[in-house]
Amino acid sequence: MKLLTVVREVDRVVTQQVARRVAPGGGKVLSGVEEAAESTKLWCGAAVVMAGVGGWRGRTAAAAGLAAMTLGQLVSNGVCKQLADRPRPPKEWFPHDEADDRPDSSSFPSGHTAAAVAFTAAVLPIWPAAGIACAVPAAMVAVERVQSGAHYPSDVVAGAGIGVAGAWLVRRAPRLALRHWT
Repeated sequence: MKLLTVVREVDRVVTQQVARRVAPGGGKVLSGVEEAAESTKLWCGAAVVMAGVGGWRGRTAAAAGLAAMTLGQLVSNGVCKQLADRPRPPKEWFPHDEADDRPDSSSFPSGHTAAAVAFTAAVLPIWPAAGIACAVPAAMVAVERVQSGAHYPSDVVAGAGIGVAGAWLVRRAPRLALRHWT
């Protein structure tokens, strides 16, 4: 069996399982978190709180998180979605009507997940407690993207990978620049 065929089958099975197993009340909570994360509101709000209460470490974590989030969104939404024209999961896979309200853009990759993971992964090494606190809604956003029918699991995994890479690059960019210019 070819790898792409395996990925498609895993996507189908996992998507249908997640769509059926999240309780209606859980779906509402996930949707609320996703709505807060829409247009990066949640992560910008977290950055404001960190900068306001965390002193130097909070400001550093907030700046790194915002930079990584921006990079993650640029790569996922500005580059990858333009190159990959993947349709959203079929509506008939979902026993609820959330799949009726989804974007028209490419499903691949999940920009919401890229932003959430990038922000969280950039904050974590600077201020671990804040990073752990951000990990909970970031994970909820990732699950919601599959549960709602907006993305396949592989879209979410790709978005998470972009987010981790963005956070890594933001953390390493100053050192890489110094090596290049010295």
